[in-house]
Amino acid sequence: MPQDIPAITRTEDLARFCELAKTAPYVTVDTEFLRERTYWSKLCLIQLAIPPASTSKTPGGEAVLVDPLAEGLSLEPLYDLFRHTGTVKVFHAARQDLEIFFHDAQLFPTPLFDTQVAAMVCGFGEQVGYETLVRKIAKADLDKSSRFTDWSRRPLSEAQSAYALADVTHLRVIYEFLSAELVKTGREAWLAEEIAVLEDPETYITRPEEAWQKVRTRTNSPRFLAILRELARFRESYAQDRDIPRSRVYKDDAMIELASTKPASEADLGKSRLLLREARKGDIANGILAAVRAGLEAKDLPQVKADEPGRPGNAALSDLLRVLLKAKADAAGVAPKLIASASELDAIATGHRDVPALQGWRAEVFGKDALRLAGGEIALSAQNGAVKVVPAR
Repeated sequence: MPQDIPAITRTEDLARFCELAKTAPYVTVDTEFLRERTYWSKLCLIQLAIPPASTSKTPGGEAVLVDPLAEGLSLEPLYDLFRHTGTVKVFHAARQDLEIFFHDAQLFPTPLFDTQVAAMVCGFGEQVGYETLVRKIAKADLDKSSRFTDWSRRPLSEAQSAYALADVTHLRVIYEFLSAELVKTGREAWLAEEIAVLEDPETYITRPEEAWQKVRTRTNSPRFLAILRELARFRESYAQDRDIPRSRVYKDDAMIELASTKPASEADLGKSRLLLREARKGDIANGILAAVRAGLEAKDLPQVKADEPGRPGNAALSDLLRVLLKAKADAAGVAPKLIASASELDAIATGHRDVPALQGWRAEVFGKDALRLAGGEIALSAQNGAVKVVPAR
């Protein structure tokens, strides 16, 4: 790394910076990692920055890179900082970063602030990118040419180091702006509800027996779904145990094909159009055949209800709820996707009431009127080019 960019490779140096960070009101955090060849993310770099005023006695020391690949470096000082409640930990789009720390140390940085979520609450749109916030709030441009480089290679280039530091230095300006906006609009509680989801361990736990529910298929036959469940269970367990991507075991389209064709032998596997060659023999082949047998013999068959969220229901009411959501989101200056997903709107239209869009701050902004619309108490009217809520006649 260039000599003018601080790089931490020793535990004592990390501890020194983290102790300094504990005296600051906040610390911005980002990571660079690789996941193309593994199931679990491989942490390659950590970036940290605190307000410049916090380092008045040590100019230039307010932003550092931490090399988790350095031999002998312990991240415990960083985790001790994460446990320190006197300093806010600021991330942008924190979910993947938090997953890494949760699986490595079973902890979440606290208190936590996610600028992507805060920006959505403050009306910057859905899934707003860091580059957009840097341009709109920090009034700066980012050089993204190093974004998809190999972060595991050493030494890092000067361009990589500069890019990595920019991800936490501009984040300071963005955090200060958005935190002030939340106070001004009285929406701190809205952000707190979203942060609670990010801090829930269930957000990051993938159970093999539940993996089938994330596979998109148009077939709802209980026996087909039972085989799919067992195939997904085997794939998830195999990938987790060997730390390889799911797709290296077999892809979703191959799994759906297997659930349909129900292979009973390696010869049957050899007839598959979509199965990887290395999956047609050995441990994977044995696992596939055992999973298919388990699905065929299963007594507890999965059932998909016709009114399950995301399934066809009252299409007309779903469309009306989408119009209402857009109108309410525009009026509140909040990204619609943050209030309710398409599947939640379908769920409300088919009678479900245990959905996030009907709880907490979302109920105040949208949920209560959504239920009134579903119950026929209100209607929607176009007035002067805008959608208005009016009493039903």
